[in-house]
Amino acid sequence: MAKNKTTETDNSVQDFISGVAHEGKRKDAEAIVELFKKETGYEPKMWGPSIIGFGSYHYKYDSGHEGDAPLTGFSPRSTALTFYFSSAFPEREDLLAQLGKHKTSKGCVYIQKLADVDIKVLAKIIKASLKYSKKIHF
Repeated sequence: MAKNKTTETDNSVQDFISGVAHEGKRKDAEAIVELFKKETGYEPKMWGPSIIGFGSYHYKYDSGHEGDAPLTGFSPRSTALTFYFSSAFPEREDLLAQLGKHKTSKGCVYIQKLADVDIKVLAKIIKASLKYSKKIHF
């Protein structure tokens, strides 16, 4: 069975953020870490080389594949700030409609910079996604 690529590491979140080349993304990442800490109650942990996760859960598929994953998190990627939220929490579409400038895929929300979105709505998304993820995984 293949080894999971995205696992929790002991790497420093601060060192990772300090290495973000784009100054604006670096400053946004620092602010986002504080927002996630406040809204989740979890300390940030590195998952793989580039995901900052908050909380974790264990999963096991019918195939027998299993592992751990962050409950929620984000990554300051070069193309966008990428947020990892549940794709199925009930308030998702309503909150995303209020968020501001963003793009989505199944479980990800992408923004260019923090100034493009409503921080209060982002905080609500973090809380709602975390609550739903905890409900289905615990």
